[in-house]
Amino acid sequence: MFNPTLKKSLALTSLAVTLSFTSCEYLEEFLPGDDAASKVQLKNHSVTPALIKSLAGFENAKMYSIIGSDDQLPQSPDFKFGGSVDGAGWLKSPDGKGFVYITNHEDNFAVSRISFDETLKPVKGEYILNSDGGQWRLCSATLATPQEHGFGPVFLTCGESGPESRTHALNPFAPANSASVTREKPALGRWSAENAVPLAKDAYSGKTVIIIGDDDSSVGGGQIALYISNQGDLDNGHLYVLKRRSESQREMDMTTGATHSVEFVKIENHEALTGAEINARVDSLKAIKFGRVEDIDYRKGGGANSREIYFNVTGQNNSGANADYSRSKYGRVYRLVLDPSNPLKGSLTLVLNGDDRNGKAKLFQNPDNIVVTNHYAYIKEDPNGYGDETHDSYIYQYNLITGDLKPALELDHRRNADDAAKYNVGGTSEFGDWEYGAMVDISELTGIPGTFSVNIQPHTWRGEAYKNPDGGSLRPDEDQASQMIIIKGLPR
Repeated sequence: MFNPTLKKSLALTSLAVTLSFTSCEYLEEFLPGDDAASKVQLKNHSVTPALIKSLAGFENAKMYSIIGSDDQLPQSPDFKFGGSVDGAGWLKSPDGKGFVYITNHEDNFAVSRISFDETLKPVKGEYILNSDGGQWRLCSATLATPQEHGFGPVFLTCGESGPESRTHALNPFAPANSASVTREKPALGRWSAENAVPLAKDAYSGKTVIIIGDDDSSVGGGQIALYISNQGDLDNGHLYVLKRRSESQREMDMTTGATHSVEFVKIENHEALTGAEINARVDSLKAIKFGRVEDIDYRKGGGANSREIYFNVTGQNNSGANADYSRSKYGRVYRLVLDPSNPLKGSLTLVLNGDDRNGKAKLFQNPDNIVVTNHYAYIKEDPNGYGDETHDSYIYQYNLITGDLKPALELDHRRNADDAAKYNVGGTSEFGDWEYGAMVDISELTGIPGTFSVNIQPHTWRGEAYKNPDGGSLRPDEDQASQMIIIKGLPR
């Protein structure tokens, strides 16, 4: 999701993610403790300070600034790390001698690839999708791998420029000279989508099940969709949307802790439908109208955990299409548990409710991205700019076992630093002007437990030097900068 304070200017100007390998011969190189991982040295590599700080109880977390838009990489001195980094994934280099990081640049409509050496130092950058090929704002993403998902490697990155947007399927090792070529997958439908998340391969043997989040604020609301096919088939599957068995479509009818029986209902002939036509099916199919579905992830650990899915609804102001306040305003987190023998059936529970301003999630300012481990979910905020924000964007830690919710980290706008003007272009930024992109568990990749990469979108860090980093023609005046950091010391 992008910050609503930028929407007017944009209008005027115009993946839970895991390791990957290209064939079975690389499998042993992905295991924890291998030689490459043992050479990793976590340290600051960027000229930009880490734009984040720890909160009470998480003082032992260590932050490392890895790459930002002011950095020059030795093997690609002309490469510019673009703004608004969002969905991302990590993998080992095919030669086993380093690492590769793939990330969306949301408002550039682009995807970059950064190569790292064996110590996890960035050395080269290039764009594998630019705005001409991207076509849409690219939000969150998932890197599917044979090891985890039974197919790939493929980077699934979703368009979110309205209901006619598509999802791309990118080869993470694709040559950079194909960056202007779109790689959309019509079988995944047309949505203003945030993410398309394939479940782990052990969720349903021989099948690929992909959960899609629809970040739509119009009259039809946002949907949870499901794509199912034979394993690895992204061209011939069927598409469904989520409904309650009671057929109530109102999100606000679901209260904290209550569990609802749900099912996915088929969208017939979906590949031939426009996004507007898919939206028109919402009422006839009795699909739930959420207040903008954002990121999605499933619980790690295998077995039944692979069918335990968490997703954020970021919320929308209670005006316009939500004037009746039938959908979330401040945001919610849901748990969807699918039937072990039938992915089209399951139960839905509201576990964190930002609309209860006296409850556990009373501080919620519109949750956006999420990453789920075996024991925790880390939930990141992107405030919608209602004017009642009380803090800068948090990362919350949610304990899946106890239900405890704690603010863990907060973005640091550097408002009082000597370099405040650099990061607060146009005047001092307000609470919630910045947001997060993807947070990826890279513990196994690095061999260092409790290690995560975090993308940061500091929307008021702007300038001429950051324009048109991908070389595409659709976003020449997009001038945001951004940063990727690594955090060590968060429990999984």
